[in-house]
Amino acid sequence: MKEEFYHVLKTDDFAVTGRAERSEWARAAWQRLAVRGGVDDSRASRFKMLYSDRGLYVLMDAEDRALSVTDKADFDDLWTEDVFEFFLWPDERWPVYFEYEISPRARELILLVPNFGDPDKFHGWRPWRYEGERKIDKVVRLRTDRAASGEERLSGWTAEVFVLYDLLKPLQNVPPRAGTRWRANVYRCDYDDGRPVSWNWAPTGPSFHEFKKFATLEFA
Repeated sequence: MKEEFYHVLKTDDFAVTGRAERSEWARAAWQRLAVRGGVDDSRASRFKMLYSDRGLYVLMDAEDRALSVTDKADFDDLWTEDVFEFFLWPDERWPVYFEYEISPRARELILLVPNFGDPDKFHGWRPWRYEGERKIDKVVRLRTDRAASGEERLSGWTAEVFVLYDLLKPLQNVPPRAGTRWRANVYRCDYDDGRPVSWNWAPTGPSFHEFKKFATLEFA
């Protein structure tokens, strides 16, 4: 199978708004996610990335006509509802990686996952003192359009996220420089009409945590 690469361009820092309105985003290429499990679902799911001296920018965009979300709080089991997820594995010498999830309500789950021993028995660790230069900057925007009846309706949602490198400590090979490579993956989960559908960048098996199958980020 062909290995997937995404070339991450360098940028100056900017404030995230959820609208991807900065000119820097226009230079970054979209990467589409593929629906998993042979499900027939044409809704587009995609992402793009940039990096700066302080952190990694991730923009995730989904076509959607309904939101399947409840009143879950930060650090709840967000993957049981509509959500975007991305995983960062900066140093392949160690089976320890970063996981981030964000819902259409801007709820988030942040974990550092050590995956030593049995790959089916791993546990994530939450960040301590999640504040200041360790706190992720994120904005979620809902998109709408108008139906033939004139009624305004949901058409999708976008999450714009900035992950500070300080939060990724103690992972190695951070921060990235020109020529650095990290392994990574991006997923989307959706539960409209009681039917679970998921998308991925690099195909994995039943578990999103099959980190040895992740694709590669190459920093320009």
